[in-house]
Amino acid sequence: MMVQYYLRELLRGTVEPLLLFLIAELPMHGYHIIKELEKRSQGYLKFKASTIYSALRRLEEDGLVLSSWQQVPQKQRRRCYELTERGREILDTKLGEWQKFYIAVSKVINS
Repeated sequence: MMVQYYLRELLRGTVEPLLLFLIAELPMHGYHIIKELEKRSQGYLKFKASTIYSALRRLEEDGLVLSSWQQVPQKQRRRCYELTERGREILDTKLGEWQKFYIAVSKVINS
């Protein structure tokens, strides 16, 4: 139980930057984002749909992503998300912070 709580707390600050990163590569819809996170993390990152969609709404409200409805052949319409210029700026800042954090933690662990 403690491990799950710890993991949940670690993930809390990473959801939105991860979404920005994926959307920066290629505009995509929420379900695709969920599956891409799981695939790239080899199953480690498994988010509930409600977590991802809530984060996408916050990002849109903050002006970091835009959404539009797209018709998918022989399927329902899907809301597709793309990064705004402000979203790119925030992503660049976040990636820089992550790299510094990763380097610092690696130095502590590998000393």
